[in-house]
Amino acid sequence: MHRMNHLVNGTAKTIKRMSNREKILAAIRTSQPVSTALPVIDYFTSDFSGLMEKYILVLESIGGKAYVVSGYDEILSLVKNYFPDAKRVVTTCRDLVGLDDLDLSEGPHLLQNIDLAILKTELGVAENAAVWITEEIIRARVLPFICQYLAVVINKEDIVPTMHEAYEKIGNADYGFGVFIAGPSKTADIEQSLVLGAHGPKGMTIFIIDSSKQ
Repeated sequence: MHRMNHLVNGTAKTIKRMSNREKILAAIRTSQPVSTALPVIDYFTSDFSGLMEKYILVLESIGGKAYVVSGYDEILSLVKNYFPDAKRVVTTCRDLVGLDDLDLSEGPHLLQNIDLAILKTELGVAENAAVWITEEIIRARVLPFICQYLAVVINKEDIVPTMHEAYEKIGNADYGFGVFIAGPSKTADIEQSLVLGAHGPKGMTIFIIDSSKQ
């Protein structure tokens, strides 16, 4: 008899809890704010002048480096000069002839011990010095985060002023994975001391190809 009373009381409490839950949900449903339309942002008013210079300025302010180059041959020379101690340099950019083309035929374990990874993108954002990276570009999602140093190649013409223009370009694109990356990995969580490379590349270099430089 005692057990039956316990079961009955337990069931009553469950019903009461469910009732309270429904009351809360009903109150939420009837207390929704009035729907408002998204703001219309006229991104066509963005300033498209001096984008490369602004991009470089922002990138350097967040710990990155930028080099304006005339083409891929100059990039190869800069890699040899500025990364002389890099024992393993890989790239997914086929125009960088002579570097190790990333091959994952034997599995992701080949990604270990990468000193420098060089990628190619077709979209950069001047306001935050970000580059847009998709799985098609990197082939392995972990690549731009597991390497010691990251370098990205971009054409000057592929830099847009703000994220508004960037999302206009990628909004209807078909990609499985995509990420905006801006500058090297950094954190200041511990004692407010800035540390580069805490959970990703120690440095990030952007090679900007300016065809008028030739």
